Amino acid sequence: MTGHPPGPLWTGRASNRVQWILAAAGAACLALGVELAVDYAWDAGIVALLMAVIGCLAVGLLILFGTLAFVYATVTVDAEAVEVRCGHIGLPRRRIRLTDVTAAEFVPRITPQQWGGWGYRWRPERGTAVIVRRGEGLELRLGDGKLFTVTVDDAQSAVLVIRTHLRALAH
Repeated sequence: MTGHPPGPLWTGRASNRVQWILAAAGAACLALGVELAVDYAWDAGIVALLMAVIGCLAVGLLILFGTLAFVYATVTVDAEAVEVRCGHIGLPRRRIRLTDVTAAEFVPRITPQQWGGWGYRWRPERGTAVIVRRGEGLELRLGDGKLFTVTVDDAQSAVLVIRTHLRALAH
């Protein structure tokens, strides 16, 4: 036992309503694929029709699931780790033990352009990030020198909680 109460010490979330628009576009592609498969005559140009149906279904699924995963991110800090879960299923997920964190910083402005877009991002020279919207977030410096960055509301409070636990681990 570490002497800390079980459960989260801090929980925050960031969301992006624009992702819902993209998810709707994915659903529309899926609907178009189903419509083509059901309502069009399969006797005329079967190869072209089959390619259109498969293409619409594949693109629709990719867009739908790719955007729904990053509609929001939830960040939880407990006495042992920082955990980030994305979307409704909680995937992708990243759990970083506080013993692997050397510093925590509040970043007032994070943009998707800094990391190459929205989503779970990796840049070899910087580290990884979960970017669901532009705005404030937290940045963890890991023992290997890489960064883990996540956009989240009230990131300053998360940083204070993490720093408190880092100091306790150092003693």
